Amino acid sequence: MKEQKPTASLSLDLDNQWSYQKTHGDTGWETFPSYLNIVVPRVLEFLKERGLRITFFIVGQDAALEKNAEALRALAAAGHEIGNHSFHHEPWLHLYSEAEIEAEIANAEEQIERVTGQRPRGFRGPGFSLSASTLRVLERRGYIYDASTFPTFLGPLARAYYFMTAKLSREEMRRRKALFGTFSEGWRPLKPYRWGIGGEESLIEIPVTTLPVFKVPMHASYVLYLSSFSTALALLYFKTAVKLCRLTGTQLSLLLHPLDFLGAEDVRELAFFPGMNLASEKKLAVMSEIIGILSKEFSVVTMQQHAALASSSPKLQLVEPRFNQGELPLRLMETER
Repeated sequence: MKEQKPTASLSLDLDNQWSYQKTHGDTGWETFPSYLNIVVPRVLEFLKERGLRITFFIVGQDAALEKNAEALRALAAAGHEIGNHSFHHEPWLHLYSEAEIEAEIANAEEQIERVTGQRPRGFRGPGFSLSASTLRVLERRGYIYDASTFPTFLGPLARAYYFMTAKLSREEMRRRKALFGTFSEGWRPLKPYRWGIGGEESLIEIPVTTLPVFKVPMHASYVLYLSSFSTALALLYFKTAVKLCRLTGTQLSLLLHPLDFLGAEDVRELAFFPGMNLASEKKLAVMSEIIGILSKEFSVVTMQQHAALASSSPKLQLVEPRFNQGELPLRLMETER
């Protein structure tokens, strides 16, 4: 009998050109420059060729602009799940008041549903920004899952690199001080769990998968960056990471970004981003290998499908949200329900 493959979800954060420039402190982002008309058809063709349906986390501001409507409608028309990636895509979302978070998520919902016809039931915070207030808002608004946690110890290093290349004022750097998370993020669980809010079971958390045990990144952008030094070693790293997920029983959730499909010739304004020295042809070839390795070992589903499968587990952890600066980000309340 053929062995049944475990589940892996595949998602793409549809960050647009302006959102990268905004976070980086570059001028000109206020005109909302967009590459969606380039990247969306390219990604859809890539997925269609492989028979995959995934989750796209859309930024509300992009959905509000008519120039992006055709590209965003095409995602839903192709049968992909649509998630909420906030309205303004500010990685300091955790600094908002709860009322401001509610407005941010609600506005994004409205615009995303207006354009795609889908009301999001999953959320990922920009720059992996998350707070207890955000979780309370998501729970009230009927979300099924959150996907904002990124369990790695390397967040501060990624932030330091970003700051070195950015043009930010002291105040802007203060706002971004939690970009990519703190060192303590590495202690978060890799496997899906359920948040416990006010002593009650709440929505499912699907973490972005990092290398089991070592907690270093393994998402596509990281592998592409490694491929700029050696494609063979980058793919060996990813293959090893996928095998380790299988060995540890980790239900893999692989994160993609638009820049995984865009080359140096497509968006010269984003040359500061790691891996943007590669041509799109090279990136697409590496991405084909990455998805091939993933599909060989796992059955690829959307985030919402992943959350539904995880929620049926009798051994799902219940985790209390804790995001105070300088302490461990969570405390396991129970190991089993």
